[in-house]
Amino acid sequence: MSKTKKSAPTWDAANLQRGLEAAGVALWSWNVDDDTFAMDDAAFGLWGMPIRPHVTFEDLSSHIHPADRDRVRAAFAATRAVIGPYEIDFRILVDDDVRWVSARGQGDDLGMVSRKMFGIFIDVTGRKQAEEGHELLAGEMSHRVKNLLAIASGLTAITSRSVDTTGDMARELTQRLTALGRAHDLVRPLPGEEGKAALLGDLLSVLLAPYDDLGAFSGRIRVSVPRMGVGEQAANALALIVHELATNSLKYGALSAETGTLDVSCSAHDKEIVIAWTEQGGPPVKPPEGPGGYGSQMVERAMARQLDGDIEKDWAPQGLVVRLRMNKDRVAQ
Repeated sequence: MSKTKKSAPTWDAANLQRGLEAAGVALWSWNVDDDTFAMDDAAFGLWGMPIRPHVTFEDLSSHIHPADRDRVRAAFAATRAVIGPYEIDFRILVDDDVRWVSARGQGDDLGMVSRKMFGIFIDVTGRKQAEEGHELLAGEMSHRVKNLLAIASGLTAITSRSVDTTGDMARELTQRLTALGRAHDLVRPLPGEEGKAALLGDLLSVLLAPYDDLGAFSGRIRVSVPRMGVGEQAANALALIVHELATNSLKYGALSAETGTLDVSCSAHDKEIVIAWTEQGGPPVKPPEGPGGYGSQMVERAMARQLDGDIEKDWAPQGLVVRLRMNKDRVAQ
């Protein structure tokens, strides 16, 4: 019995178009003589441009992110000398959105027909955002590890001033590090602990307890805030911010000195909440040079994106004063 030979699928224009649409692929051709591009409807949609018979590179350039424009022009000019396939990723501006586009083709004039080179555009925004997120997370984790080492050193110094024996020091230091662990749980809640709101006063006292000689309410750290709830998202953001401020104070500010004090107060208004962080009795302070380090950028990003607020720093000679202004509704989330 002879076997029936199966025929290969027919790749007519309609089936090919369906495959391209399913893959999110947009087509383009480039006339190397007059520097014009012809694109399919998907490409015009990707670039946010009205459909027309052809566009010039300058037409496309007006949509390319200014930081990428020269790089893209140089890359396309060099493609004819590239042997084999090439790929370049760049950003384009579509109204208020920033999209990442990957342009791919064949270099070395391979596949050129009637002085035209052919290639595709693919929207790679999701992949680029994921890569940026991973880089941001890696940077944040590296920064936190460095901070934890600095905190451990500072807490050891604080503990050594208040004990007489090595046994007492070991016990008290362990208590401080345990409290620090509880405070970090507020930044990254354990599975099953998500969604729990907290009182602002409780949140601040737990976060600051490891840094105080006698406890957040009776020692040199004083917390005075009205009774109000804090949602999970806001609690996570505030925990990051307070950890950063406390770490800097432990390294350079009031908490680095035996005589230093920290007062944290809060005032609530119709639409905003203002937390005042006031340091006194520490070494002289002065504004940092330049835009600030990774920690400062992380605090500003958390304030703006998660709390719809801002941060203001007053580098007074007697000590740093920080004002955290945040949206009242965001604090409840």
